[in-house]
Amino acid sequence: MTIKHFAVSAPLLAASLVLSQTALASEQWPDLPVGVKSGIGAQVGSQVYVGLGSAGTDFYMLDLENLQLGWQKKADFAGPGRSGATASVIGESIYVFGGSGKEKASDAAPILFDTVYRYDVSSDTWSQANTQTPVGLLGAASYSPDGEQVVFFGGYNKAYFDTYLHDVMTTDKKAQPQAWQKIVDDYMGMKPLDYKWNRHVISYQPKTGQWSDLGQSPYLPNCGSALVADGGSAMLISGEIKPGLRTAEVKQYQFGAEQPWLSQHALPAPNKSGVQEGVAGAFAGKSNGALIVAGGANFHGAKAAFESGKLFAHNGFGKAFNPEIYVQQNGLWQQANNLPEGLAYGSSFAAGQGVLIAGGEKSDRSASKKVYLLAWDGSSVGIED
Repeated sequence: MTIKHFAVSAPLLAASLVLSQTALASEQWPDLPVGVKSGIGAQVGSQVYVGLGSAGTDFYMLDLENLQLGWQKKADFAGPGRSGATASVIGESIYVFGGSGKEKASDAAPILFDTVYRYDVSSDTWSQANTQTPVGLLGAASYSPDGEQVVFFGGYNKAYFDTYLHDVMTTDKKAQPQAWQKIVDDYMGMKPLDYKWNRHVISYQPKTGQWSDLGQSPYLPNCGSALVADGGSAMLISGEIKPGLRTAEVKQYQFGAEQPWLSQHALPAPNKSGVQEGVAGAFAGKSNGALIVAGGANFHGAKAAFESGKLFAHNGFGKAFNPEIYVQQNGLWQQANNLPEGLAYGSSFAAGQGVLIAGGEKSDRSASKKVYLLAWDGSSVGIED
């Protein structure tokens, strides 16, 4: 997910201001036509795009300077539908990488896609790029630091994940319960590094079609991180270090620097529990000089289980969709108020002085249509509906 800041008109700024600390204005921001979870989000100037994931091949656009037009249906995605892909913008093009899905509806199991697709904003057309990703990019985070290339962090290992999905979906759980459970236990019970997730910072230049290795991250590879870009710098927030287990780590990457990585303070523990499990699929962006991180999913209790030696750390814990909002100012975190409900795996965009969030997965596992503007006022995060 790429978040770009842009100049907006005075009417948009006025619309972006939140009237009170926790006010829920009526229908200021149009809801999505369909619920979208585990899809992609991309921003080109004042236009924000959301699609794929639970929306199949649907793709929608909202012009932040023409809100009265609502979400407009754009050309359907040209490839098979996919979840967990990452998208970034170069010029007037949106590039979509990876994700997981079935090549054909009749396939026995999904695969991790290594294909790349390009959406041309001006012509409203999709095309497949003549390239393949050198590493699995399911769950990866990406951004463009210079308007010429896309840089990636994380991503599942294609060979391992494809094998697991095939085995678990072609084994009859009712007829062969022990065999099915062993497949799950063996895969979920590995150590974090055994999954061979992508630990390298990878670059792709659409103009040349060239992939480059920019070096290895000093951190455990992780997926599902929220990413907030600011020029050549990217803040990577939380995410998972293995299936079911998150990290509270926050780190900064500076493109082109000799020592590009800088550790930030980790997300604080939520007030209600005292333990920060870390979150995957959180919403994030900047508002009035502050970094906002909202929502995200995890398994309450997985951290303690892992630290006690249980590698299948989330076994027996239900997936939690969290409402907490955290704000970072001057490098320090504080917990703010909550979202109206727990949400994860949606899209985040820059909108005037706030962070526009769209869609996501709810606690009942359904896909949300809701769109909110989150704006920091110095004491709390205003939530505009």
